Amino acid sequence: MNLHTHALEVLKKTSRTFYIPISLLPEKLQAAVASAYLCMRSIDEIEDHAELDNFTKAKLLKQISLNLQETVNNSHSHHFTQGLEAYRQILPEVTLQLGEWSILAPETIAPRIWDATAAMADRMAYWAEHNWTIKTEADLDRYTFSVAGAVGLLLSDLWAWYDGTQTNRAHAIGFGRGLQAVNIVRNHGEDLKRGVSFLPADWTMKDLHAYARRNLKLADLYTQSLNSGPALDFCRIPLALAYGTLDAIALGKEKLTRNEVLTLVEQFVAPTIEVVI
Repeated sequence: MNLHTHALEVLKKTSRTFYIPISLLPEKLQAAVASAYLCMRSIDEIEDHAELDNFTKAKLLKQISLNLQETVNNSHSHHFTQGLEAYRQILPEVTLQLGEWSILAPETIAPRIWDATAAMADRMAYWAEHNWTIKTEADLDRYTFSVAGAVGLLLSDLWAWYDGTQTNRAHAIGFGRGLQAVNIVRNHGEDLKRGVSFLPADWTMKDLHAYARRNLKLADLYTQSLNSGPALDFCRIPLALAYGTLDAIALGKEKLTRNEVLTLVEQFVAPTIEVVI
């Protein structure tokens, strides 16, 4: 199994939201977006790890950031995970294979992905050190930018690299921030169990839903500005799933069912393409 195929297999295991749109991209762009997603997912798994204390999470995230900042085009894959050796028994596959994801993208765009991942790892380390304390809406804005709004900016750079597509970068931030806000809504109960709440003081879940929808409106503007092609095809699916998830939760469900996901996705996929989740 080559690296590209292996990456798609791991992607399929880790995200039903992004596996489908990434799997439909042209090969060159697919490699870049898969690389970006899996690099981000590898550090996200550290941030969310149930067995690591906050000090250790911050230490590992900072080490990964330093590894990425030292990277050059001929770096070996093991370079990216230096300093993680003592935690190999508890870190997931997607994290331990960060080096493979980092060298998956074409050389002409890979350094932008390393930069974005390094910056996000540093920001995640900050939030781990502060136990993800959210007191105000500004705090929530900072957090959602740290872990997702910046991803919207990276995606805009990937579209421009691939075919010259230009986007409104403020709307790109809203795209990432809106998707993350929906994740926060969906995972609120699980986050509380680990002692974390992303609700600003005096906010209710109704306020959090409204925050998510405000940012998804920016995501709508973002997708509406995209020309027909890979970028638009990619963005429409997670956006539809985000809206569907909010609607389902508002009706008292925990999340979308598999059939509901399929129904939403099939609106954007050619009839000749089999959707597998």
